[in-house]
Amino acid sequence: MTGIPRRTLFQLAGASAAALAAPGLSPARAAGAMPAENAADFPPGFLWGAATSAYQIEGAPEADGKGPSIWDTFAHTPGKISDGSTGDVACDHYHRWREDIDLMKRLGLQAYRFSISWPRIFPEGTGRPNRRGMDFYSRLVDGLLEAGIQPYATLFHWDLPQSLQDRFGGWEGRETAQAFADYAGHVAAVLSDRVKHFFTINEFFTFVELGHQIGIHAPGLKLPPARVNQVRHHALLAHGLAVQAIRARSRRGTLVGPAENLMTCVPVIETPAHVAAAQAAMRDVNGGYTTAMLEGRYPPRWLEKLGADAPRVAADDLGIIGAPLDFFGANVYAPFFYVRAIDAEPGYEVIPLPETYPKFPHSTWLRMGPEGLYWAVRHLASIWNVKSIHVTENGCGTKDTPNAAGEMLDVDRIAYTRHYLMQLQRATAEGVPVRSYFHWSLMDNFEWADGLTTQRFGLVHVDFDTQRRTPKLSAEQYREVIRHHRVV
Repeated sequence: MTGIPRRTLFQLAGASAAALAAPGLSPARAAGAMPAENAADFPPGFLWGAATSAYQIEGAPEADGKGPSIWDTFAHTPGKISDGSTGDVACDHYHRWREDIDLMKRLGLQAYRFSISWPRIFPEGTGRPNRRGMDFYSRLVDGLLEAGIQPYATLFHWDLPQSLQDRFGGWEGRETAQAFADYAGHVAAVLSDRVKHFFTINEFFTFVELGHQIGIHAPGLKLPPARVNQVRHHALLAHGLAVQAIRARSRRGTLVGPAENLMTCVPVIETPAHVAAAQAAMRDVNGGYTTAMLEGRYPPRWLEKLGADAPRVAADDLGIIGAPLDFFGANVYAPFFYVRAIDAEPGYEVIPLPETYPKFPHSTWLRMGPEGLYWAVRHLASIWNVKSIHVTENGCGTKDTPNAAGEMLDVDRIAYTRHYLMQLQRATAEGVPVRSYFHWSLMDNFEWADGLTTQRFGLVHVDFDTQRRTPKLSAEQYREVIRHHRVV
């Protein structure tokens, strides 16, 4: 995630909302989870992890034959990054990955979600794969497994090869969707003997709208609605084609799904009428992404609202986009909306969060709403009958200034994590089939348009001048959560 005005998020979400509410919502427990024996514990087999992404931590933009990405280009464009920094070095993870695995072991992590840089594997986006780039991720995976940490790989976390932007207009070109599928299939063929979980694309909503509609992320475009909607469609098509390619080229037992930033709708009061209203709103505001993937269609009201700006859809596209998934990854930071039931169409009213609603001073877009995590995963199970859910990102950005002793006593992050995990535990106790939780982030990193210094999301502090890693107090808390398998 990145810093973006809350009003802008509301506007973007509103532009995506128009679907009709679904009939017949099934109870969360029907999705087949095994609740914990002790209601205060998380279920048996539930995994604890942390997450990162390639451009935000790796550095080494030209090492071993890597090609440029649109984020390399964007970050070097004057005025695009708030503090003038780039991801050229970031956490230097490309050269320090062994040290970072040692950090993961100290935290007790059981799983690690990382992303693979597409231009490291295909410097031009297509063509002959770069073996040296693939070897880096192969070494990383081997190191994780040797440390007893399960690798979860994301195939696209926004670093599109610049060559595809130049040749096809990036996601505006249908060719990019096929190029992504070819890349995904190649990675799966190489790594699926050791990596069993692949996430196709991370946060469609963020890179489509922020990168192509309001222009504050790479590639920095401000396209008219029809072209934005075509970008959205091609990204979804890329996901569907990648699911096909991964299944065609991977080892038996490989699992695949997306990781999407859900626009979570929370009932303002937990009564049946308001819950039903929140469920209807959830389908509406997520109509352009989640509903399309899980139902294989664009909701009629959503298309009606787009009118002449609706995307061009080929005959087989929606079947490809809606291919059955093995799991769904949910990135959840805060509620997008509170919802109450009304008698008039569409049966609900969205209540925007007031300015006085609690928020983080260094992440003004991030509001403190732990119940958003509960309702995000519950909605996935009850509305779409998702049978396997991973919380792929959850965390908060703070300033994290060291004290005189060099400690980062980030009690704000501790409070955030504790209250969100209490809501996640509530969901698993009710039988919602959540399989894992990945804290965002393992360590401080390049936070997109906010750069290196504006806000820090890590459990581990990084001094970007010296590359010294220092676990924060929140890292100790998370280690105890993992050790006890419950909220502490």
